[in-house]
Amino acid sequence: MLKSILSKNSIQVVDSVSDWQDALKKASQPLLDSGVITGEYVSNMIKSVQDNGPYMVLTDYFALMHARPGEGVSQNGMSLLVTRNQVDLEGKPIKIFLVMAATDNTSHLKSLQNVMSVFMDQKAYQTILDGNRDKIIELFN
Repeated sequence: MLKSILSKNSIQVVDSVSDWQDALKKASQPLLDSGVITGEYVSNMIKSVQDNGPYMVLTDYFALMHARPGEGVSQNGMSLLVTRNQVDLEGKPIKIFLVMAATDNTSHLKSLQNVMSVFMDQKAYQTILDGNRDKIIELFN
């Protein structure tokens, strides 16, 4: 189930990024490349943080990036970027950018629940923070 939600091609690990917008753009690239989202969706995510602050930061080093469902989204999808060096998102240190694209308000909830179960496992969360792409892929497959 997780494999279809967060595929190997949608998981990236980098040493660092210049800022949170750069991280978000890199994290979104697999969804852009596969046609799941458009550039409008990426712009909407950036604008949402600029307008509302770092509300997408759910816990230490983790941001669930999203925008309004449907606008610039052709199908539900997720992608993941892990940065080995933290980046500042409006005063919050982040290493994990999970981008969620949803076509509506409900169809993505089961997928999100399945992915979040991995992040809520402390050992798995530490594995993700450590930034070993092969081990991260194993967690979601």
